[in-house]
Amino acid sequence: MAADVPTDLLSIADELYGLPLPEFTPARDARAKALKGTPLAAQVKALRKPSTAAWVVNLLVRRDTEQVEQVLTVGAALREAQAAMSAEELRALSRQRRQLTAAVTTGARRIAREEGTKVTQAVADQVEATLTAAMVDERCGLALRSGMLTAALASTGLDPADVEAAVAVPDALGFAAPSRDAEPPARPDLRVVPDPEADTKALAAATEALEEAEAAVEEAAAAHGETTSAVEELEARSLQLQAEIAELRSKIDELESSAEETDDELSEAEDARAETESELAAATRARDAAAAALAKLRG
Repeated sequence: MAADVPTDLLSIADELYGLPLPEFTPARDARAKALKGTPLAAQVKALRKPSTAAWVVNLLVRRDTEQVEQVLTVGAALREAQAAMSAEELRALSRQRRQLTAAVTTGARRIAREEGTKVTQAVADQVEATLTAAMVDERCGLALRSGMLTAALASTGLDPADVEAAVAVPDALGFAAPSRDAEPPARPDLRVVPDPEADTKALAAATEALEEAEAAVEEAAAAHGETTSAVEELEARSLQLQAEIAELRSKIDELESSAEETDDELSEAEDARAETESELAAATRARDAAAAALAKLRG
């Protein structure tokens, strides 16, 4: 086996889940066949083909790693900050989070289209749900970043998600799929064929290609503008919440200090009360004795 061919399950899975979707099964079976007679053969053969939504997310992780890292970073900051939010603030946070995941999903659909796969709205909804799960649940974020999802994720952040069932191998959690550029298009088989309309056809093809490229640029620019706006809003909100949390922590420290001082004063007051109770009891006994002596003399 060539020295540059991966020979451990995690590396093999990373390679397979980064392939175009139609190539997954034949590549997996070929790799399992090449490993026949080794313990890895059965493990590779058992790797599940990703769903279309999972494949789109895996592609996004590799082709737009920076955007995915932003989603995970903002998600982590918001998870830490949301404990101090009011109901109204939580609703605003949910809207901002939806804006971000919707914008990133638009980018994921564009990348998939560049790979020759048209993403339906149903698949796009699953992609967006996976991005949301990664923002609200840390383990879902780890599964997303692995680039080895076999199924879409869903989580509200309240109950733990079954992420192990959605990744190719258990070791994928904690693995970060490397960034990969798009594969260059295959070089066509050029043949010299006389064509009197060649120049006209070439001009028409070039014009159409330019129009498609300009449309793609506009779409990408719009998606980038949406994601940038959403990230900026969420970053500002995160900073505001961090400041509010710091202020509350400072207030808690002051209240704890006041509580300690009050406890000390209370202890001293209780000691003084005990001392005065003892003095009152002694004075009462002395008075009663004096009254009894006076009564005896008069009697």
